[in-house]
Amino acid sequence: MRRGARGFTILELLIALAIVGALLVIAFGGLRVALAAWRQGEERAEAHQHARGVALTLARTVGAAYPYHAPRGEAPDAVLLFAGGETKLELVTQAAPVPFAVPIAFTAVAITLGESEERPGLVIRQRALPNRNPFADAAVVFHDPTVTALAFQFLDGSGSWQSEWKDDDGTLPRAVRIALGTTINGRKETPPPITVSLRLGLQ
Repeated sequence: MRRGARGFTILELLIALAIVGALLVIAFGGLRVALAAWRQGEERAEAHQHARGVALTLARTVGAAYPYHAPRGEAPDAVLLFAGGETKLELVTQAAPVPFAVPIAFTAVAITLGESEERPGLVIRQRALPNRNPFADAAVVFHDPTVTALAFQFLDGSGSWQSEWKDDDGTLPRAVRIALGTTINGRKETPPPITVSLRLGLQ
């Protein structure tokens, strides 16, 4: 007599199901790690792109700096409207950060980090020229609280970088170095500094 074909026992089926379950857990765990890494990469790329975009906007504005002489306040004496420190820069530019409704030749721009507790981060003000109090009465046109670090440096005629530049020097620096950093969703991003040559530097 022929014996029937032998099937799987319950124990063998349980072992097979346990192995399949373990493989599925491993596979889904790896997928979860891959998705998290992809999401972190996307967030990092977005943060880097944002920081780079802000830096390029500042570079375009600073690169079009012009040696504009006018009264800084109510005093009648005209001075060079360019002064900068480590986290603040006031200048006159031919490329306004935010274009006006009508063409304007010269725009007074004030760039500040941490202007006040109500306005943390990067604040950009601008005002069309000619005008009295070009920087003090300038309107806020850009505010980015994600910018948590900002540093300016100024290249003088001897080739040395300075952390401060005053308008009473009577000249523009040869170049301005801009370094900034952003913090988005707890992730810090610091692109390489941008050095902007001034076409009218030292004139």
